[in-house]
Amino acid sequence: MISRRRFLLGAGASLFSIKTGNLFARQNVIPLWPDVPPGGGGPTGALHINKSGSWSNIVSPSIQRFQPEKPNGEAVLIAAGGGYNWIGMGREAWPVAHWLNGFGYTTYVLSYRLPGEKWHAGPLAALQDAQRAIRLVRAMEGRVHALGFSAGAHLLGMAAARSGFASYSPQDELDASAAVVDSVGLIYPVITLEAPYNHTTTHRILTGKHATPQEEAEWSIENYVTAAYPPTFLAQAEDDRVSPPQNSTIMRDACRRVGVPVEWVQISQGGHGFGLGKAGTPAAIWDQAYVSWLQSQRQRYRHRRRPLVTEMI
Repeated sequence: MISRRRFLLGAGASLFSIKTGNLFARQNVIPLWPDVPPGGGGPTGALHINKSGSWSNIVSPSIQRFQPEKPNGEAVLIAAGGGYNWIGMGREAWPVAHWLNGFGYTTYVLSYRLPGEKWHAGPLAALQDAQRAIRLVRAMEGRVHALGFSAGAHLLGMAAARSGFASYSPQDELDASAAVVDSVGLIYPVITLEAPYNHTTTHRILTGKHATPQEEAEWSIENYVTAAYPPTFLAQAEDDRVSPPQNSTIMRDACRRVGVPVEWVQISQGGHGFGLGKAGTPAAIWDQAYVSWLQSQRQRYRHRRRPLVTEMI
């Protein structure tokens, strides 16, 4: 059972979406946890929303579902960035969710706990939410893809890499299912927390200013990539000064070493946090490339499922 308090918080998020002109009429909010998230703690009060539509003070982690008019049977779980300090709903998650609806994808936008907001689970709080969200979406959909931006890319990339990691004790029967995705899209991602790329906000929030090399390695995605990692799509600008583009190089190389299919769209200019990218700019090329790549993954999946036919002579 979902507590009335948490249902009202979720309803408030839905109303916010409508009042601010985000015309997602076919969306609804699904709380991640039956009641209190694992470990407890966390902030109190109302959701904080800045003028660009970014969220913080996440009391009730949830997924918002946006349904297309003509579903194609596949879903994309989206996590926006914000350095684990806030979540960029207005500039990243919602526009991308709405855009993907146009191609038939049912989209789910993740509102995850921010580790600095006094959750007792600390840096594990967001990963717990990501794993739970994957399980929820997989229970409702056939194929599930993950798409993350910046710190949200770190979160979903880590969740995909550590699908078998028990970040929390089972809460109900849903947690007996696997937290696996069919593909991962990582847009201007934070991949590594190791030197010399250990100056991001993601590093500071997850490991602290005085982290040991071992602690940095434990939160670096490349150290968990195996042959079981899902097919991966990368997009990043060469002039990204927030998350150096070497992050994408590191992830590409980690995938190649173990035979994971990987595609990298290198963008000449765009900086960091461009979302869908402004029309006519170099950063606007990744979205169509991503949809084409998703569609190719669908074709490969169908081909793998095709029954073997033996020719009779």
